[in-house]
Amino acid sequence: MNASSEIRFLLPGDIDDPAAPSGGNAYDRRIIDELVALGIRIEEVPVLGTWPQPDARARAQLADTLAGCPDGAVLLLDGLLACGVPDLITPHAGRLRLAVLVHLPLAAETGADPALNGLEREVLHAADAVIATSPAAARDLRARHGLDRVHVAVPGVDPAPLSPGTDGVSNLLCVASLTPRKGHDLLVRALDGIEHPWTCTFAGPGTLNVRSDRISTPGPLHGADLERAYSQADLFLLASRAETYGMVITEAVARGIPVLASSVPDALGDGGLLLPADDLDAWRTALRRWFAEPGFRADLRDRAVTRRADLPRWHDSAQTIVDIVVSLFG
Repeated sequence: MNASSEIRFLLPGDIDDPAAPSGGNAYDRRIIDELVALGIRIEEVPVLGTWPQPDARARAQLADTLAGCPDGAVLLLDGLLACGVPDLITPHAGRLRLAVLVHLPLAAETGADPALNGLEREVLHAADAVIATSPAAARDLRARHGLDRVHVAVPGVDPAPLSPGTDGVSNLLCVASLTPRKGHDLLVRALDGIEHPWTCTFAGPGTLNVRSDRISTPGPLHGADLERAYSQADLFLLASRAETYGMVITEAVARGIPVLASSVPDALGDGGLLLPADDLDAWRTALRRWFAEPGFRADLRDRAVTRRADLPRWHDSAQTIVDIVVSLFG
């Protein structure tokens, strides 16, 4: 493969839907943009549907798309779209060159059908290459599906100015879809009873029944509104029960915002305090320290500022994917 070769990128049709932002969609969009900047010819093929369990219309569109690809075509497939439909994907193994990009194992989503694990395994064993978005995610995929090799292309982050915050203590921010996996319920319980003045914004799609005038749920934020939320944040929180990377963590660290988080070791590194997933006592202790100990707050800020200098960039992520394709498909 060379710079004049073409990659077909098959991905969910809602990639640019402002009402449904996700780390996976943001990753796909930036990778496409960066591949174009590298001179790679890429055909973007969005397929609308309720992935990973599509209706008949979406299945038919995907089947027609695959059938229309010429022999030897190089396909990069978003795992959300591909991993639940092995009956559509695996018949083309060998005829097409298939690289599957897995943002999150399908069965790792809270409440997901466990049968999705077996469907995903079929697809990944049929693929020529499997790409994960973090070293931890790659290890999980190898163990979960018995894969010999999983490549890693970590997300990048754009440089950003340091966030001034509000008063250095009280303005808390969580940017994540309001789903059980993201742990908002744990944050609500951990914050309950803290007497120090505080407010917390849960920015993301979905609904959450919260009986607190200190917590706001404005929905997904974009552009200037999202930048304003980061700029005013004194502390960033993410209590996820499972993540493959955690792109919002690097967005916060890039701005020097102190971070408390779970399930994001690769994104956070030494840039904040990593807490055990689903551990209410650990979260309560950390939050009480945040409000009570100026030295603890200063340490978290220093960690974020130090880590921001070493964060990966998007052009590096795209080049990694190009290198994977080149090494496999020559």
